[in-house]
Amino acid sequence: MHKDQPETSLRQNRKHSVRRLLAAAAIATLSLSAHAAGTFDDARNAAVLGDAKGLARLIDGGIDPNSVDASGNTLLILAAREGQAATVEALLQRGVPIDQQNPSGDSALMLAVLGGYDDVVRALLKAGAKVNHDGWAPLHYAAFEGRESMLDALFAAGADVNARAPNRATPLMLAARNGHIGVVRRLLAVPETDLNALNDAGLSADAWALQNRNTDIAKLIEAERKRRGLPAPSMRITIE
Repeated sequence: MHKDQPETSLRQNRKHSVRRLLAAAAIATLSLSAHAAGTFDDARNAAVLGDAKGLARLIDGGIDPNSVDASGNTLLILAAREGQAATVEALLQRGVPIDQQNPSGDSALMLAVLGGYDDVVRALLKAGAKVNHDGWAPLHYAAFEGRESMLDALFAAGADVNARAPNRATPLMLAARNGHIGVVRRLLAVPETDLNALNDAGLSADAWALQNRNTDIAKLIEAERKRRGLPAPSMRITIE
């Protein structure tokens, strides 16, 4: 009995050693897997910096591509906002929701239009991004910022030329207010453009243009109204 005790203890020690090695290996594997998977912050950085390969690796390693940051922006919104076409494409290939909006009501397409990123806008439209919805829409942003190069693509996708923003402004009003004469000309060339619509202050596009000293634009709108044989708009005055 006493003679066998050292051998028994040796076997027990070996078992404990094997268990410890296996446990250490498991922990190391988990640690490596977590490192490979990365974090949402890693994915966000890859998205905004245009690192498509890195972003794809993180998503394929387990990062949820539909996660949002503290401001409610998805990876697609972040990539589009920064004009990163490569990471936008990588996300679209993985089937992320294309029309999701952040708490401010901005979609990936809206922010790409706002930033003037034509290649991102084309990619999102090709993937079927929505151009018409309540509130601010992509065409409003294009008109407000003077993104003339984007108008035809938005119209081809079915953008409503008379869409109303929350302040009741149409795209023509926004372009006229901000002095974007090229956008105004393009909008006036669309027969459906409403020349007599009024915003929430009771101003038409040409009246708003005049208010902001864009007299050349006001004259263009007046000339188009005359060409169409339309009466001058009835200005609405609110008395409180």
